[in-house]
Order: sequence, then structure tokens, then C-alpha cells
Amino acid sequence: MTDTGTYLYAIARDTGTSPPPGLTGLLGAPVRTIAEAGLVAYVGTVPLAQFGEAALKRNLEDLTWLEATARAHHQVVEAVAEAGPVAPVRLVTVYRGDEQIHRLLRDRAHEFTEVLARVAGRREWGVKVFAAPRPAASDDAGGGEPPESAAERPGTAYLKRRRTNLRTREEAWHRAASRAERIDSVLTGIAVARRRHRAQDPQLSGRDDWMVLNGAYLVEDERGEEFAAAVAALRDPELDVQLTGPWAPYSFTISESGAGGTA
Repeated sequence: MTDTGTYLYAIARDTGTSPPPGLTGLLGAPVRTIAEAGLVAYVGTVPLAQFGEAALKRNLEDLTWLEATARAHHQVVEAVAEAGPVAPVRLVTVYRGDEQIHRLLRDRAHEFTEVLARVAGRREWGVKVFAAPRPAASDDAGGGEPPESAAERPGTAYLKRRRTNLRTREEAWHRAASRAERIDSVLTGIAVARRRHRAQDPQLSGRDDWMVLNGAYLVEDERGEEFAAAVAALRDPELDVQLTGPWAPYSFTISESGAGGTA
């Protein structure tokens, strides 16, 4: 049994071109191509000691390893995207050998061809919107609603403060979410497609703020500047609006096949 696998980065049209000279991916391994059915897969060879099914279960819990892997994967995809439409494949998609890649391209040629046609001349932009939560009142603080009388029990006053604090935070959340929906609505009107992702875990985002929008937008190349200007115009003093991109269209092309393990 082989101790290496074939790591799949992305799929593109087969135009007879080779990978950019000197392009390397994970662990510094050179990127090569596999052509089949009018398509070309950009791949690399990886050790199953790190990328086999059992190893991935451990490594995907290691944020340092995951970040380095994602960065190398992204660099390959972006280099390929410079040459034309590309369909990125989900992170850590590993096959047992090149023949499985040939079979994938044959079996799903129609699907990949449609995807590449859909994203041609378009790029992905990401927009994240954060809102600072209202500070929670201290359990010992005397703020909030005043006692109804001097004889009011401390426990009753505490519960009133807690209710007031929770109501204030809930109202702040709804205001921030409403503003984020407006931002999303305007940007969706410019984009040709939109995906709403789940809010990131604070451990990944590195922030304790509320993430009230995590959107990806597929935008025509000629409208990229218009999209960025719209984001700038929608900035709100109470919100932190972050724009990233343009990127290869991960959110609109990623294949599920073989994701997260050895196929």
C-alpha cells in the first residue's frame, strides 16, 4: 500500500497550459496537472502520515497546522486563478492516487464545465460585519432599574437588573442585525450570486464581538470597484464592516467530493 496520496487543489479548463513555473503547494511539493475530459486538475503528492484519514482527524484540531495548510492551499488556487476560471476544491481533499482524479474528471465533467462557465469573468468578495455587544452589567452593580422601595429585597433588585441588561443586549443585537441585513441587501443587488456563511467561532475570528454578517458575493470583474465603493458607503459608526477580496470563487464552486479525508 502506498504511503502517499494525491492532494487536489482545484479544477480548471484544459487549455494545454502548465502550472506557473516553480509553483509549490503543501510541504513545498511541486504542483502538477492531470488532464481528462477537457478539464485539468491541479494536484500535489502528500504523505498519508499527515493527510491520511486517521492523521487528518488529529491535524484538523490543530489550528496552527490548519492555518498553514489553508495558506498553502489558497496560494496554489490563487496562482491558478490568474490564468482563468477555476473551481477550488475543499481544503484537504486527498485521493489515493492519480487514477481516482482521472475518474473524478470523467464522471463529473459536465458539472465542472458548468461551474467554470458560471464563474468565468467573476470573482468572490467577502464581507464580515461585527458589532460590539453592550457591556454586561456587573452582578454587584447598582445600575439598572431602581428598587420600587427601600424595603425591596436584594434578590429582587438583582433580578430586575439582570432583566434590564438582557433586554438591552437583545435590543442592541436586533439593531445590529437589522443594519447588517441592509448591507447584505444592497451588496446582493450588485453581485450575481450571494452565500451567507455561519458566523465564525471567536477562536477563529480572533474577536469577541458579535459577527452579524458573514457573506460571500460573486461579482463581475468590471463591477469590482463598484462593489468595494458600495461597501465603503455602507460603513456604520456602530459596526465594523470588513471587506476582503477579490478571491477565487471558493463559496460558489467548491466540490464536496472527498472532502476532509482520503477518498
